[in-house]
Amino acid sequence: MAGFWFQQALLPGGWAEGVRVVEQGGVIASVTIGTAPEPTDERHVIALPGLPNLHSHAFQRGMAGLAERRGPGEDSFWTWREVMYRFAHRIGPDEMQAIAAMAFVEMLEGGFTRVGEFHYIHQDVDGRPYADPAEMGARLAQAAAETGIALTLLPVLYQYGGFGGQAPGPGQKRFINSIDGFTRVVEASRAALSTLPDGVVGVAPHSLRAVTPDSLSHVPALAAGGPIHIHIAEQVKEVADCHAWCGQRPVAWLFDHMAVDGQWCLVHATQMDAAETAKLAASGAVAGLCPITEANLGDGIFNGRDYLAAGGLFGIGSDSNVLIDAAEELRSLEYAQRLAHRARNVLGRADTPSTGRALFDGALTGGARALGQKDVGLSVGAAADFLTLDATQPSLTARRGDALLDGFIFAGQRMVDGVWRRGRRVVSGGRHIVRDAVAARYRLALGTILS
Repeated sequence: MAGFWFQQALLPGGWAEGVRVVEQGGVIASVTIGTAPEPTDERHVIALPGLPNLHSHAFQRGMAGLAERRGPGEDSFWTWREVMYRFAHRIGPDEMQAIAAMAFVEMLEGGFTRVGEFHYIHQDVDGRPYADPAEMGARLAQAAAETGIALTLLPVLYQYGGFGGQAPGPGQKRFINSIDGFTRVVEASRAALSTLPDGVVGVAPHSLRAVTPDSLSHVPALAAGGPIHIHIAEQVKEVADCHAWCGQRPVAWLFDHMAVDGQWCLVHATQMDAAETAKLAASGAVAGLCPITEANLGDGIFNGRDYLAAGGLFGIGSDSNVLIDAAEELRSLEYAQRLAHRARNVLGRADTPSTGRALFDGALTGGARALGQKDVGLSVGAAADFLTLDATQPSLTARRGDALLDGFIFAGQRMVDGVWRRGRRVVSGGRHIVRDAVAARYRLALGTILS
């Protein structure tokens, strides 16, 4: 049992002062407001709940910065994808674990305490299955165990190379599975996460271009009540190709053919029309937004203003992991809206005028739903997952309540001082406690891959 006392803490009901939290067995046993610290309590100034990172491809952390060279023609998402395919084909299980551990260290240092791994490298480099169908997923689980981050593993169903069941290309051979093969991957993934604290397994049909309607119909049963994630409407070409295939836009087709509800997370959705935006907002599904990656890949800008005005839920993800920082994702989300609408504080609400608070609350609530996290925040019964800010940061001077979130998200860099997962401190002074060892293995892995 451990006690923590915070001068200010963001609770589910709002900011409170003199907050004492008692953790037992990794779970919050009690929360007391307006109290003095006990002699043995750890004392901190500012506490926030840890944020969910709802969409990550951990292995892509290893290629960060490698695709920033212009080719002979016009660069796009599709040319970036070819670089990613080449990188993915050089990764073995040891390299996967080393790269994922580095990504998870940086996620925790940046304020994320749970990650949703949209995981599609299932086969060996020759396209044949590993002896353990979840060999690569198990390596992600081991990286999560080492670093302490909570893991929602989302094995990806990937069968085809384009809409209408087009044959996959050679760059996709490590991703491809039949329904029977994918079922084995999901079952083995559940076994791999069975001993991981707070581990969750969902499923992820990669995209409408990578599965057929028949394949997609199997997904809800395979999910067994867990999260269902899908890439959708990320690129203009994707929307055009979908329309050529079926006469509909991707989001419209999905809602007409699947029972999309709060179990679902639609990742990116940067190319929706007004009707699709309204449908997604009303469904209870979560929009999985990855503003840094969406900017890096030239995806476009999510229709955040209208979506949130209609009551839509959202969460944030680090996706390609080209840069990992929770505050930067939230800041990028708002700034994209400001550029699109030539306005300020676009995602603030009448009942929550602080844009920082509106963004933080939205990402916490929507991200938790998308990742199957039952209890959220600094509340009794929830996992003791929280972070503290460095109160000596100039941009936090003389601020209280929501002004702290505005300073954290919009006015500073790397303000996270400490992070606790299930009551165990994993980040101290802004550095993960195993950073040095993880970084050494990461460098060796990248040396092997890039040599």
